[in-house]
Amino acid sequence: MTKHAIRTEALRKRYGDKNALDGLNLTVPEGGVYGLLGPNGAGKTTAVRVLATLLRFDEGIATVNGVDVQRHPEQVRQQIGLTGQYAAVDEMLSGWQNLVLFGRLFRLSRPAARRRAEELLADFSLTDAAKKSVADYSGGMRRRLDLAVSLILRPRVLFLDEPTTGLDPRSRSEVWTTVRALADSGTTVLLTTQYLEEADQLASRIAVIDSGRKVAEGTPNELKSVISVDRVEVVLHEAADIPQTAEIVERACGGEVTTDLDTRTVRAPVTDRMGALTSVVRALHETGIEVEDIGLRRPTLDEVFLHLTGADSRGAHEEAK
Repeated sequence: MTKHAIRTEALRKRYGDKNALDGLNLTVPEGGVYGLLGPNGAGKTTAVRVLATLLRFDEGIATVNGVDVQRHPEQVRQQIGLTGQYAAVDEMLSGWQNLVLFGRLFRLSRPAARRRAEELLADFSLTDAAKKSVADYSGGMRRRLDLAVSLILRPRVLFLDEPTTGLDPRSRSEVWTTVRALADSGTTVLLTTQYLEEADQLASRIAVIDSGRKVAEGTPNELKSVISVDRVEVVLHEAADIPQTAEIVERACGGEVTTDLDTRTVRAPVTDRMGALTSVVRALHETGIEVEDIGLRRPTLDEVFLHLTGADSRGAHEEAK
């Protein structure tokens, strides 16, 4: 029987006459990365704050590792770590000093805080930068240090609230590697993110929330399958070949064909994936139409997001709730 690291039932949180959470139901199994996606103001950060005992809710049930969040917040805090949208470390101190400081704040003895600091610096590949001021760290190094701080007490559940906001692609990749390692070690990670690619890369399961409610849940592939079958996509060398190619694709796929003149693309949904693709390739070759690219494409997580929420995720950022 699968154990649940996080569970909410009919969870509600109001701000005046607005429902930030409106009956949210979540069941997060132990281990792995569980993604929480939603448009700006959907309730992602509110949900994290509630589960991390930083915010009281109005109705419903919320538990972490079977412990009631509202009734026993201190027990919950002993089992969780939290990394918010912005690094909480002190830039004037070194990485080592930050970790020792937080270890002491978490009531570790001085020797224990130092030992844990050394362990975490090694785990997060920060040993060489241990004595450097955090002000001299790259964005990715700062976020890795921030993650290290959240793991000082070896939490069973880690909340990551948009952990790569504002990072460049290289730094984001560094954080992704760290998150994968944490999940592989057995830590349950609840990840909220504004980057659809990030959820696709990291999360084994994803819940999409909108207006404080869960509107869909599944693996990335399961979510992609809810809006469309796969499609054949042809990118042509010459835009003038679009009409003839559209006829070929329509005969092979049997579905509605769409074209894009700017990108010289012809696409259509398919059920017989390989059969349709083979027919299109053969017909294009026989007619001598020059192709730059051809293949089978699956719906993207961006398309799923738009379909389920009606919101554009690109550049979305949840500022408050």
